[in-house]
Amino acid sequence: MLRLSVPVRLVLSRLTLPVMLALSLGMIVAGQANRNIGIVLRGAVDEALAPLYRVVSRPVDVLISDRNALGAWIGMHSEVLRLQAENAQLKRWRSVALALAAQNQSLKSQLHFVPTPTPAFFTARVIADVGGLYARSVLVTVPRDSHGVADAIAMDGGGVVGRVVQAGVRSARILLITDLNSRIPVSIGRHGEHALMAGTNGPAPRLLFWPPARPPADGAIVLTSAEGGIFPDGLPIGVVHYLGRNDPAVLPFAPMDRLRVLRLFEYQRGFDSSSSKASEGFVQKTRP
Repeated sequence: MLRLSVPVRLVLSRLTLPVMLALSLGMIVAGQANRNIGIVLRGAVDEALAPLYRVVSRPVDVLISDRNALGAWIGMHSEVLRLQAENAQLKRWRSVALALAAQNQSLKSQLHFVPTPTPAFFTARVIADVGGLYARSVLVTVPRDSHGVADAIAMDGGGVVGRVVQAGVRSARILLITDLNSRIPVSIGRHGEHALMAGTNGPAPRLLFWPPARPPADGAIVLTSAEGGIFPDGLPIGVVHYLGRNDPAVLPFAPMDRLRVLRLFEYQRGFDSSSSKASEGFVQKTRP
């Protein structure tokens, strides 16, 4: 071990804070000069730490799945797990039934329906919730042979949870629907009134720009809309709930605070030939 004299250690202790401040200021200036530097560095860090996150998360997953982890739950743990599984299955079927009812109503109003092509998908495990540029995002593992993961739609057993905004060789970052930067065109209820769902960094995203004559009904299902060509029609997100007067929010079907395993669906971009025009018209209508 290298032994330093007292004066040298004093000098090093005094220089630590100025050196760290200089490095921080340098990184801030470099990030302002070239914003791609921060994105590249963040992606490199995520790629480097993905194996570490995977190793660290395994003991936590084993502890959570172990039925004897908590001695006080020995007699009730299996029954609670069974009831939770049944409850989750009922919620999934409820969301499926509501989505099918809305799709059935939409199909009745048109004669020439072209079904959406079946997307490719794979299962990804959540390995970290590291924040960063986005306050509500998670890091997941991806297969090495996966291609075109960017913009893939992330879902769990309940509904849509987000979209892939950054993808690497071994990991991908998913922007959750609750993040402040999330903006998703949606359709509400069986009549499919269009609106915009905006994240708030809280548990319930807000609904904006709904038709003035048709405010969202409390308890109505919220589905994705093909406006803009990012999301397909009819994916379940949640239900409408009013937090106050004229303040509708969306209660997601998915448990956003305890995501473990997700499915990433790779839909083809541009679901409608007129999606770009519709998206442009939608934006123009929503501007004050």
